[in-house]
Amino acid sequence: MSLSSTCLRFPSTLSSPLAHPRFLPPQFHGYAFFTVTSRQKSINQKQTSNSAAIANLNSPMAGNRPLINREPMVPPYNVLITGSTKGIGYALAKEFLKAGDNIVICSRSAERVESAVQNLREEFGEEHVWGTTCDVREGQDVKDLVAFAKKHLNYIDLWINNAGSNAYSYKPLAEASDEDLIEVVTTNTLGLMICCREAIKMMLNQPRGGHIFNIDGAGSDGRPTPRFAAYGATKRSVVHLTKSLQAELQMQDVQNVVVHNLSPGMVTTDLLMSGATTKQAKFFINVLAEPAEVVAEYLVPNIRSIPANGSRKPTYIRFLTGIKAYSQIFSRLAFGARRNRYVLED
Repeated sequence: MSLSSTCLRFPSTLSSPLAHPRFLPPQFHGYAFFTVTSRQKSINQKQTSNSAAIANLNSPMAGNRPLINREPMVPPYNVLITGSTKGIGYALAKEFLKAGDNIVICSRSAERVESAVQNLREEFGEEHVWGTTCDVREGQDVKDLVAFAKKHLNYIDLWINNAGSNAYSYKPLAEASDEDLIEVVTTNTLGLMICCREAIKMMLNQPRGGHIFNIDGAGSDGRPTPRFAAYGATKRSVVHLTKSLQAELQMQDVQNVVVHNLSPGMVTTDLLMSGATTKQAKFFINVLAEPAEVVAEYLVPNIRSIPANGSRKPTYIRFLTGIKAYSQIFSRLAFGARRNRYVLED
């Protein structure tokens, strides 16, 4: 999505980081609790565990727990991006194609999918781009998307959950329609859950495993998002869902599927610009926002470096870091930089 995870607020409010207390010490983070009545029982449990681990070396699955990836993940990568016929999703697709990767794009609109595939194939060739319709709010649609990807690419290395919506609505919650709220919540929360579920199920059975990237947005850091409260709440849930999935995979000893967060910052898409109606919004858009192409040029190499390095650790890739945001705000306040870049300020 294109709304920033840095909330549109006056600079003085940006200086308060959130605290995230840990209620359990590190040794309890694995969610496995044991009571051992004797030293001999402890030894026997350890021996049993070691024996099971050795047996697993000859088995592709241990119950529901896949083993570590046996096949190295090397480029070109197969990449699936939801909501990728325009905006940051489309820009990411182009950057992956420039790097030589293969892409599956999707959207609710068959017309937009056809147009985007045609444009990308004209530039990068027919053998690297495929597209299909998919409404991420519908479980069967996402299952069909997986089947489509398997048919054309056999497997997916990188699955990027970009599809999202603000219903192009910026107004107090009390004025929001039922239709807009349902659109925002079902797309950004339910749709993300369905996509993560199907992506994990797909990647668990891939020899190469896979990486899932969930794109955040304004509100994901817990700061308020006035005029688009529902959107901010759903984007806050993105971070929680990602952390929960990371914990689940660790608890199940899954080593070949990793879930990450991806933060594009403020991107000058139609969705963001439709909210440029207040002095506050105009200030932050001019100071902090960047075109989708600029953001994608930064994000894609960082995304590709994860499988290239063989990393199996969750990451949080951010385009608009706190230091960058503070620097640009300071330059604006001190020197008047970045004024009226995209919209005229009052």
